[in-house]
Amino acid sequence: MRESKAARWFALGLIAFTMLAAYFFVDMMAPLQSLLEKKYAWQPDTYGFFSGSEYMLNVLGFLILSGIILDKMGIRFTGLTAAATMLIGGVIKYYGLTDYFNNGGFGFDFFNSFWTSMPASAKVASIGFAIFGIGVEMAGITISKTIVKWFKGKELALAMGMEMATARLGASIAFFFSSEIAGAGRTGEDPIKSIYFGLALLTMGFLTFLTYVFMDVKLDKQDQQHNDEAPAEEFKLSDIGKILTNRGFLLISLLCVLFYSGVFPFLKYAVNMMENRLGISNVAAGYISGMLPVGTIILTPIIGNFLDRKGKGATMMIFGAALLTLAHLTFALVPLNMFLAILAIVVLGVAFSLVPASMWPSVPKIVEDRYLGSAYALVFWIQNIGLMFIPWLIGKVLVAVNPGIAERIQAGETGLTYDYTVPMLIFAGLGILAIFLGYMLKREDAKKKYGLELPNKQ
Repeated sequence: MRESKAARWFALGLIAFTMLAAYFFVDMMAPLQSLLEKKYAWQPDTYGFFSGSEYMLNVLGFLILSGIILDKMGIRFTGLTAAATMLIGGVIKYYGLTDYFNNGGFGFDFFNSFWTSMPASAKVASIGFAIFGIGVEMAGITISKTIVKWFKGKELALAMGMEMATARLGASIAFFFSSEIAGAGRTGEDPIKSIYFGLALLTMGFLTFLTYVFMDVKLDKQDQQHNDEAPAEEFKLSDIGKILTNRGFLLISLLCVLFYSGVFPFLKYAVNMMENRLGISNVAAGYISGMLPVGTIILTPIIGNFLDRKGKGATMMIFGAALLTLAHLTFALVPLNMFLAILAIVVLGVAFSLVPASMWPSVPKIVEDRYLGSAYALVFWIQNIGLMFIPWLIGKVLVAVNPGIAERIQAGETGLTYDYTVPMLIFAGLGILAIFLGYMLKREDAKKKYGLELPNKQ
């Protein structure tokens, strides 16, 4: 089956749809920050905490456990567990935003009795998002290992690029249509309508991965029939120490956390930032922000194909980090209009195509296959630390640089504006650090001969 181009690309399509559904659910609330502020009195730091809660349990160790489960239990068990966990977390998140709960329903009094500065709706939604986060990151490492299983020595970077492009289509759908689905600006507007749609997509994603499982069973049977070599050494817990003492692995992990912290947390605030800087509706701001994933959908497969044939992975990471820095400096320091906002988003989209398309196929060049799942899990874990902390930090900074904003939200004021200069400078600073780490990684590759600059296709 692996030698059949049609079979391996069909398998990719099934698992990629699972990630499309997940990415929609990740970003569907990003265009709705002002609605959450209006309906539930969520302040910027409340929204920041909620946005970062997706990664909280992963940072506490669940993601490392996910990697161990993947290496021990395999793709099928781990993938189905991930898809089911996403659904469970999604339902809890939905419950926290229902009128039933917020009008005194089951559990409201308990969640309203502590940490009174945080609305009960945000606490329950954050718990659900954190459980969903376990599933989505578990799915991410499972999908990465699955692609390596089907495409190593073939079109690996292109396949990873196509999967990322499909997943980001889910993010684009969220930015383009989540406000419309929620009815923003119309009678009956409600963020929970977007969650209905997100839960339906997650259910479909579970079913497509379940379909893939049957293909994976058949592939394993074929591998057993045709493999006369000695069985590979099994994963051991001590292998985690080997991964964490690998300088190349640590550099690529730190580069990953800096780069992704300059993109995903930015997207959580991008719609509101556009509303404030350009004076446009959140629907229009969602369309502009949604251009970033659209650009990556187009460019990532092209860049993946180039990397498969020509290489230059480490160089691409450095260039991508430089573009990230340029885009955020534009948002921070340049007087913004519609054209410049779109241009900066496009530049950020190019950066977001270059770095992930180069980074994820590089990990199998640095670590052994037998602990690849744990290696991906550790990269994601380090990444999740930044993705949990940075949204909360940005929310705190917004409150600090906009005096009196918390009191005005509590008083029920709407249409509030924020100064986003300092947050954008923070994002630019992450890009500058990523450039430095990219150069260090390129030097390490020259010493250790990992082959990061070499083509992926053999």
